[in-house]
Amino acid sequence: MSRQLQAHRTVGVCKNVLIEFTQLAADYKAVNLGQGFPDFSPPKFVQEAFCEAIIMSGRFHAHSTDRADKNVWLEFAQLAADYKAVNLGQGFPDFSPPKFAQEAFCEAVSGGHQMHQYTRAFGHPPLVNILAKFFSKIVGHEIDPFEDVLVTVGAYQALFCTFQALVDEGDEVIIVEPFFDCYQSMVKMARGKAVYVPLRPKVEGSTAPSSGDWVLSAEELAGKFTPRTKAIVINTPNNPLGKVYKTEELQMIADLCIKHDVLCVSDEVYEWLTYDGNKHVKIASLPGMWERTITIGSAGKTFSATGWKVGWAISSEQIIKHLKAVHQMSVFDCATAAQEAVARGFEREYELFGTPESYFQQLPAMLQQKRGKLASCLESVGLRPVVPEGGYFMIADISSVKADFNESMSAEDEPHDFRFVKWLIKEKSFFLQGLATIPVSVFYSPEHRKDFDKYIRFCFIKEDSTLDAAEDILRKLSQRQ
Repeated sequence: MSRQLQAHRTVGVCKNVLIEFTQLAADYKAVNLGQGFPDFSPPKFVQEAFCEAIIMSGRFHAHSTDRADKNVWLEFAQLAADYKAVNLGQGFPDFSPPKFAQEAFCEAVSGGHQMHQYTRAFGHPPLVNILAKFFSKIVGHEIDPFEDVLVTVGAYQALFCTFQALVDEGDEVIIVEPFFDCYQSMVKMARGKAVYVPLRPKVEGSTAPSSGDWVLSAEELAGKFTPRTKAIVINTPNNPLGKVYKTEELQMIADLCIKHDVLCVSDEVYEWLTYDGNKHVKIASLPGMWERTITIGSAGKTFSATGWKVGWAISSEQIIKHLKAVHQMSVFDCATAAQEAVARGFEREYELFGTPESYFQQLPAMLQQKRGKLASCLESVGLRPVVPEGGYFMIADISSVKADFNESMSAEDEPHDFRFVKWLIKEKSFFLQGLATIPVSVFYSPEHRKDFDKYIRFCFIKEDSTLDAAEDILRKLSQRQ
């Protein structure tokens, strides 16, 4: 790319003496009395018990945090907990990761003192090596494990580093709707300007429309590019819709990125979860896109272990070096044992890739059954699901449902889907237990929110018993109509 990549806030922070001498010590296998950490394990009682959480809140905030104190995930998670609702709202499994992943984590924790101390700041060497080896074959480009990969505290931090490193005040970032809400907040925190373009349904009136029926208008998207455009953000498979972008759709986006010399942030955390023969395509694999794409990934979504909080960003060295600057001035390092466990998981999957024993085959097969179970339930009670091509969320049209809202449950000025979701959690007159979902309008900009407030989002990466409990509640709802 010919334009300046980095944000001005990262100028001059790429070099770090601790990282330099750590790397020297490792390269020369020196006896290390330089770094300030023990070369022995913590006491056994610390290893056996995981720690307390500390939450702090500052009183005097910078303008970049304006309106960042409200978070729909915290609000609805608290509501679900307060009312002991069946939770199809939050996007995490209510079952354990696969046994091989649990065993890898246990082996890492008991694997000697190194697993309890700092590892390489930009990614544990075994993990960056296998990520580079694994994804080089998929992207069709030789990925350098130490220059092109940054390991982060979940995909969330990878996104934060991306926007902080690359977006300057006044830069425009195109966000395709519906979008995970942190994109908007992080662009604003970087003092950029979010510009929105929605996916729109092209088929009306179908019994069970698919997420593939929601498309981008090439003309509308092209009209959003200006001389101030720095990047576009896409999410495939999409949350909450489940859309899996086809190659021709990605090519249209790629052509515009190349034409306008723009970066592409591609959030691909659900990349292994596709159904009905749909294939996930990485936009970084298209001609001319490797050097301008930042691909975001998640071990939590990959191995059903969201609490491990391991993510990554993969791109060219010229881009990743700026993300590293933000990472080293914020988080600096990620949990060693969790990275070791993820590395072992990917090493296993590399050997089994494409076989029936691969978890990347088994998980989507299991979820396809759960997707069918939820879709059938929603249809049977009069809701209109949009069947996802990928991911583990499903949205449904609630237009046909009559709900008796009252002021004690929600405010009149809230969007319809917000009020409906709160009512579904809190209503006790005919439910013995509430049902937690998420309002879809939260995934839209204020200018488009009203057009999409008739949908709510369900998560189906849940035990069948949880889905059955949700079905009981929905059947009672339909009987009341």
